[in-house]
Amino acid sequence: MVPDIASPKSDGSDLALRWSGRVSLTRRILAVNIFALLMLAGGFFYLDSYRSRILDSRVEQAMREARLVAEALSAATPDRRDLLMLRLARDTGARLRLYAPDGTIIADTRAMGDRSFLLRDPDKEGWRKRVARFLDAGIDTVVGAVRAPLYRERRGGMTWPDVRTATAGRASGTVWRAPDRTPVITAAAPLVNRAGSVMTTTNARDVTQTVRVERLWLGIVLLIVTLVSILLSLFLARTIVRPLRRLARAAVRVRLGRAREVVVPRLPDRGDEIGMLARALSDMSQALRARIDATEAFAADVTHELKNPLASLRSAVDVFGTVDDPALRERLLTIVRDDVHRLDRLISDISDASRLDAQLSRAKFEPLDLAALLAALVRARIDRGVERDVRLRLDITDDRALTVFGDGARLERVFANLVDNAISFSPDGGTVALSALNSDAALDVRIEDEGPGVPEEAREEIFRRFHSVRPDVEAFGRHSGLGLAIARTIVEAHGGSIHVESREDRLGGARFVVRLPLNDRS
Repeated sequence: MVPDIASPKSDGSDLALRWSGRVSLTRRILAVNIFALLMLAGGFFYLDSYRSRILDSRVEQAMREARLVAEALSAATPDRRDLLMLRLARDTGARLRLYAPDGTIIADTRAMGDRSFLLRDPDKEGWRKRVARFLDAGIDTVVGAVRAPLYRERRGGMTWPDVRTATAGRASGTVWRAPDRTPVITAAAPLVNRAGSVMTTTNARDVTQTVRVERLWLGIVLLIVTLVSILLSLFLARTIVRPLRRLARAAVRVRLGRAREVVVPRLPDRGDEIGMLARALSDMSQALRARIDATEAFAADVTHELKNPLASLRSAVDVFGTVDDPALRERLLTIVRDDVHRLDRLISDISDASRLDAQLSRAKFEPLDLAALLAALVRARIDRGVERDVRLRLDITDDRALTVFGDGARLERVFANLVDNAISFSPDGGTVALSALNSDAALDVRIEDEGPGVPEEAREEIFRRFHSVRPDVEAFGRHSGLGLAIARTIVEAHGGSIHVESREDRLGGARFVVRLPLNDRS
């Protein structure tokens, strides 16, 4: 069947891109992969939330411990209070301070010699810790983390917000920031009967360490994914963008009129859409090259065919002015009329042949009853009269549908050319037989004559343009040699084929067979 042809009105609006259509494909591939990396980098925001939740739970835990310490100290006798505070400080790893209701400090485990709570001097730590703190500061700035107030020692209990809250009768906890950027958690709880308050101070370095470890693994994953993404982007750019650019450059060279010297890569090893595109473009360029060659050959043939009658016409006109014999002048006028008639026929056929491809590309194909078309053709030809008493016979005995999909006027011209050709080669009183046979998914139309036939070595040449072998009885110049070439063009445009063969009965004559696909459209 005839392949579907894209409508000229299809502008690809369903495939159009707005702003992204102005960006190269390589940059779009990188942008998509970078967007995925940014989504993964959002895990750093999650780490900030994760750290906040840990600190909130640690504050709650410190407040519970402060209440327990306050109850324990309230129950202890004064002589056992200091020992109990030291033991609790060592067990919890916190610094304990006991304040009177007015904020005066009563006892401090550091003054008692306990060093459970110590702040590290960042200037005395190694480069790795400095790098870690630099990363902490940078990531906190990026994610917009809330910076805790800097922890500094204060004089008097009332300078601590947690102690003031505990003096009022409620437990309280606060997160501070140590000089090395680790969190410091303070919590205070009132003693029984508000006889004072106790404050615990803990340096939660494990929270920072946990976040740093998670951040390290996230960074490693992000680095690996980044490398893989870059490699994939380069791979996609290499396997998609580069061949597309090569194909685009080849297409531009074809557009610039260099089709003969352009080699469009076919990419035979690729079975994807780009490989399909490459092979389609290569086939298209080869078809265009063949079309250009055919056009050039056609132009050369036209020039050659026009020169013959023009040369004859020029000679007759040149001689006409020097001849006085009326009989000779009449013969020259006859030659002039024949040459003019030949030129008119030749120009008309050339015009039809040159416009045939464009007309067929715009033709609207419809279901056709080929039996009715052949019957009407034979009847009309008989009504016009057949020269030399040649008989026309139509043999259709197949009861199955003989329906094809095509342009009725064009197919009628094909069979009319073949019938005229058969009549011209048939002897006086001969028979030209037309028959149609439904064979599988194709329909064979046969036109047989009783003429001299076509030699096997010339059966392909007769379909070439301007190739004309005419019977001796026919007047010169009645045919341009384009009839069979036009017939083959029309038949192939309908997805069919045409060829000539010998008759099966081994009698004289030729058989032209036109094979057309049956209509399979509902």
